[in-house]
Amino acid sequence: MPEAELDARVLPKPEKHKTIFATFAKLAVGESFVLLNDHEPEPLRLEFEREHPGSYGWEYLEKGRDRGALWRTRISRLSSTAVPWILTDTTTTGEGVEPDPAGVVWKLDVQSREIDADVTSLSAGQDTGMHVGPEIDALIHVLSGSGRLTTELGTVDLTSGALLWMPRRSRRQFIAGPDGLRYLTIHQKRQFLNLMAAG
Repeated sequence: MPEAELDARVLPKPEKHKTIFATFAKLAVGESFVLLNDHEPEPLRLEFEREHPGSYGWEYLEKGRDRGALWRTRISRLSSTAVPWILTDTTTTGEGVEPDPAGVVWKLDVQSREIDADVTSLSAGQDTGMHVGPEIDALIHVLSGSGRLTTELGTVDLTSGALLWMPRRSRRQFIAGPDGLRYLTIHQKRQFLNLMAAG
């Protein structure tokens, strides 16, 4: 039986990657399909590497030599599910990275996930301000440095290795010590409302 083909050239641009990943999800272990495209699908390969490292096969069958020429790529499934992989080394995560306004220097960037995670880095004396946490419980692991967590009823000293349970909507303020404070937060993925769809 001839190998199944998916012609990405005829798909609407917003649907291309979504359709390709849906086709991949339907494959059994050892099965494959051939993707037809009019350019090298390198951004797609990088997305596969981010979402399914080690669990997919990628083979160029035909490389278009001219602009708009045909590219044929065999994409195969090597395992029944995505396999575990190392995301980062938390002993050095965020070094040399400019934090965003909330102090985040790394975040989990896997689309097909059910949890969120990020690493926050506060410089010496920096604080998050007292605020109410989101509607989700979280675990926070202090990776390095020291500091203080201020709650409604007092303060908790933070040192490297501390694992904190952060109940939903609890009031909290993180204040970094003299060597700064770096911590990993893990929680259920937040579901954002699609206001456009609701209208």
